[in-house]
Amino acid sequence: MENLDYGILNPWLRSIRDVYRLHKTELNAIEDTEARYRRFVEINTYEQCRNVLKMAEVQKSYYKNGYPKVAGWVFDIKDARLHDLHFDFEGELEKIKEIYDITGKV
Repeated sequence: MENLDYGILNPWLRSIRDVYRLHKTELNAIEDTEARYRRFVEINTYEQCRNVLKMAEVQKSYYKNGYPKVAGWVFDIKDARLHDLHFDFEGELEKIKEIYDITGKV
C-alpha cells in the first residue's frame, strides 16, 4: 500500500485502506510482494462480501425470501482461473448480525 493522493478515487480507496489496516499484521508478515498483494486481494474480496451483508436490502430479502446469497470469487490472471473463496454466507451473517442487523431478527 502506498500513501498517495489519487484524487477522486480517494473515497473509494478508503475502504480498501481500511481492509489493509484491519489485516496489516498478516499482510506485512508476507515477505514476497506478489504473494502479499495476492493475499490482499483475497482478504479485500472477503471483506467486501461482508459489506454486502451489512446492507439493509440484502438482509431483508434474505430473511424474507432466502436469497440473495453472497459469494466471493477472485479471478487470477496468472492462471486465468476463477477461484472461489468459499465465503460462508450464513456464518458471516451470524457473526455480524449483533452489530449490523437492521431487520429486528436478532
